[in-house]
Amino acid sequence: MHRALITGGTAGIGAAFARAFARRGVDLVLVARDPSRLADFATEVRDTYGVEVETLVADLSDREDQQKVADRLENSDGPAVDVLVNNAGFSVRASLLDPDLDEHDRGFEVMQRAVLKLGGAAGRAMRERGQGWIINIASVSAFITQNNYTAIKAWVTNFSESLSVQLEGTGVLVTALTPGWVRTEFHERAGIRGSSIPDFLWLDADELVEECLRDVARGKPVSIPGGRWKLITAVLRTTPRPLVHRISSLLSSRRSKER
Repeated sequence: MHRALITGGTAGIGAAFARAFARRGVDLVLVARDPSRLADFATEVRDTYGVEVETLVADLSDREDQQKVADRLENSDGPAVDVLVNNAGFSVRASLLDPDLDEHDRGFEVMQRAVLKLGGAAGRAMRERGQGWIINIASVSAFITQNNYTAIKAWVTNFSESLSVQLEGTGVLVTALTPGWVRTEFHERAGIRGSSIPDFLWLDADELVEECLRDVARGKPVSIPGGRWKLITAVLRTTPRPLVHRISSLLSSRRSKER
């Protein structure tokens, strides 16, 4: 692998992927909304690891910006992108009963349409070259039924597995990364303190990325880092749906108290 494009690549899991690839000597294309933060992080990675870092300022809730990133993935004139990490995302806190759909629409654009758009563009380009990795960031919450965020992440997981099937035999590997609780600024931005979550359930972003990369190399369509989260996910997948709904209700009630 020679070049990786990472959306939401300046913080949290995205930044952890950037560091992991840079340590391996892989050049980067970092995509983010904030030009200042993007420039600062790109400089940090260049200085620390000595790799090339290209930057693309893009808001993936904007379809023109989605197209700009898709064009970079399929650009036959510039350096080819061997790895796509669809990481950009945020917590959709709006109720499913809210008549104002603005937050839901933004969630759909960033975490569904952009994932579909960029996954398709990368898949076509990589299939033509006969190799590549596509990593889509989902969540363990995809296996519960709390809100539109969990519904979106369930779609991301299913989409990734479906894309993996369609690209089978082409040399292109597709993996959905489904992390549990990760120590990043994601929860702070979402207004979730997480004080009631036991320490042993938290994951380190750099460690989970390393485990994910091992899973991708093995051709796993779904990566669930951490033994405790593998167990939790296995239980959720085999639990009767009415009980999953009850668990989801309890988690929602606890989360509302943490805000």
